[in-house]
Amino acid sequence: MRARFIGKDPLSQEGQSPTLFATDRTDRRTFIAQGWVVTDAEVLADVGPVPHGEAIIEIPEDVLRLYSVDCVHEGQ
Repeated sequence: MRARFIGKDPLSQEGQSPTLFATDRTDRRTFIAQGWVVTDAEVLADVGPVPHGEAIIEIPEDVLRLYSVDCVHEGQ
C-alpha cells in the first residue's frame, strides 16, 4: 500500500502538521490521517474501548475539508 499526500493543516507550525493522505488500496477507498493522539481521559471515556492496533486522533476541521476536495478531484 502507498500513501498520496492530500494536504495538511495550513495553520499548524512546521513539524506539527495534522495531515491527510489517500491510499492506493484497490479493494476500498481509504485514507491515513496524521493528528494529535488523544490522551484526555474524558474524551477516551466518551469514545469507549479502543481496540489494540488502533488510536484515537484529533485533527482540525480544515484537514477534514481536504477529504471533500480530494473526492471532487478524483471524481467521486
